[in-house]
Amino acid sequence: MGVATAPAVPAPESEHVGPGREHWLRVARETADDLATDATARDQAGKAPFDEVSRLREAGLLTLLAPAGAGGGGADWPTAYAVVREIAAADSSIAQLLGSHYFLSGGARFFAEPALADRVERRTAAEGSCWGGGFAHREPPLTLTRSGEGYTVSGRQSHTTGVLVADRVAVRAMRGGTGEPLAVVVDTTRPGVRIDDDADTFGQRLAGGGTVEFDAVRVTGDDVLGSLSADEDILSPPAALASPVGRLLAVQLRLGIAEGVLAEAREYSRAGHAARQPAWPVEAPGDPHALTMYGELTVLTRSASALGAQALDAVGEGLARGATLSYDEYAEISVLVAMAEAAAADAVRESTTRALDIVGAASASARLGFDRFWRNARTHALHAPGAHRLRDVGDFVLNGAHPPFVLPS
Repeated sequence: MGVATAPAVPAPESEHVGPGREHWLRVARETADDLATDATARDQAGKAPFDEVSRLREAGLLTLLAPAGAGGGGADWPTAYAVVREIAAADSSIAQLLGSHYFLSGGARFFAEPALADRVERRTAAEGSCWGGGFAHREPPLTLTRSGEGYTVSGRQSHTTGVLVADRVAVRAMRGGTGEPLAVVVDTTRPGVRIDDDADTFGQRLAGGGTVEFDAVRVTGDDVLGSLSADEDILSPPAALASPVGRLLAVQLRLGIAEGVLAEAREYSRAGHAARQPAWPVEAPGDPHALTMYGELTVLTRSASALGAQALDAVGEGLARGATLSYDEYAEISVLVAMAEAAAADAVRESTTRALDIVGAASASARLGFDRFWRNARTHALHAPGAHRLRDVGDFVLNGAHPPFVLPS
């Protein structure tokens, strides 16, 4: 397979006329409010999120990034990031599912030829399909074998997001004979696909994770999106932007969780509950210890948000550059996203832990559900450790080393 092409050429302006950013932010807030009403109960039940995916589909959020001319929302990545962050403040499991769907269904823009990317996006828009799985490196790998005019996919892998409710599963598979890693999408209704609900996590319970078994599942040439090789002779800088684009979704997820737990703790405090000084009057919550923690956590979260905004701007500029983007410019963008990842990791870790201290002993109540923020943040961090990103930043600053091409899990 040759050098990866630049992201698909934009369609005519008439096909990109969608409802607009403000519309989608309003839809996201309404959906988040809906999810928040029973977030604790759904988390405790831990059922596969079929109902939640239906809510997203009815709101039009699954087709947000698809071309407006094909029936999609015609929105851009900054809008998708804002939507994920809004949803994460209410229910981070569903935000992870939605963010993964955006990255996987939009992955054709980075890995496929423009004509194929257009067909993939139009099909997603027409069917309103939900995507799950992931392109991250995994062992043992799936294998892609030539069979007649198409291919077969075989193997078994666990995925953290979306496979239980997915209409399509996007995976990394190794081409038989050469070992080249390829992005492949599989319709979950095809014979030979088996999905097991065996994730059993203590957090992010509704992200739809599980194990998928592929028993010589037939796929077509259009289902093979393109190469995932990190070799710079194959991976062009525009295609490499898939890494920071995907990782920036994790930044928004973490910021949303941090903002969500602080908002709920604030409402609890304003209702007249004081963790350490029950005698404080209802109309003026004033526990000095709580006030200090609110101040510290707000500064920490706002600082991480500011760095996230810088990373978002850099990613946007990189996408706009297209084929003129250089490897050095890509590296700078990737490092800035890594900084945002580390800052957001600190913010969500501190916020979800210390918010429990603000609320006090009442935070141990399963009914209030404050624990789900901590469990969700901790579970997400285990799959995307912030220490790895700090190492990449340090290696770039000290040695000028380009960060590795890492795709989100």
